[in-house]
Amino acid sequence: MLICADPSLAMADTELDSLVLGLIAKLKEDEARDAFAEYARWTRTRDRKCDLDDKDNVPLQELSSSAGCLAEYISQKTAEIIAAKGDPRRVFGRHVSSSLPDADGVDLCVAQIHSANTCNDFLRVSRVFEIDSEVTEQSALVTAEIEMIVLSPFALCSPVASSCTGMCWNDKPGQAKPSWVTREGFSVARKLRIEKAFAFQKTDSGWRCNTPALQPVDFGVAVSGP
Repeated sequence: MLICADPSLAMADTELDSLVLGLIAKLKEDEARDAFAEYARWTRTRDRKCDLDDKDNVPLQELSSSAGCLAEYISQKTAEIIAAKGDPRRVFGRHVSSSLPDADGVDLCVAQIHSANTCNDFLRVSRVFEIDSEVTEQSALVTAEIEMIVLSPFALCSPVASSCTGMCWNDKPGQAKPSWVTREGFSVARKLRIEKAFAFQKTDSGWRCNTPALQPVDFGVAVSGP
């Protein structure tokens, strides 16, 4: 990745990571778990902003134009954490709305749904990709694809499946089970991909997601392989 190939970016990213871990260490277990999830969301937001999303295998020379954006983003986040003066609650858990109804807003919305349903023990969001949007002055509908990685096995049709992925993933009776299904359900490290429309409402502080749950999704597919 570009950060690893650039010594100055790697050093700045390591410093940011150290500052973040120091703040999270001050939180209780549940709060710390949500903070780690928020930190991961920062990375996804950064990659979308700097045009690095889903480009892990792209030649480095094609990513050089993103270096300045990365440096600016890391510097901004580092300054934000230093300004918090050791108080993690001045950094984490503060945002309930987004500046725009877009992929970043959907990412925040999914994070809020997952936190409310204690999904972070079972799934980690790896990618959010905006497909379409319909925006008016006061409301918006954003259709996005969300990719999640299984961290711990759970049944294909269960409260975890419904609350955390938005659907039951029943395999058809009489057919051989897909490779991504184990006796317990989904196997660890498998990827799940869903497509869903998220409703937003304009407020004084930004755009607030009005979608309280993932279910029902518009489309879902399991992807074999890590």
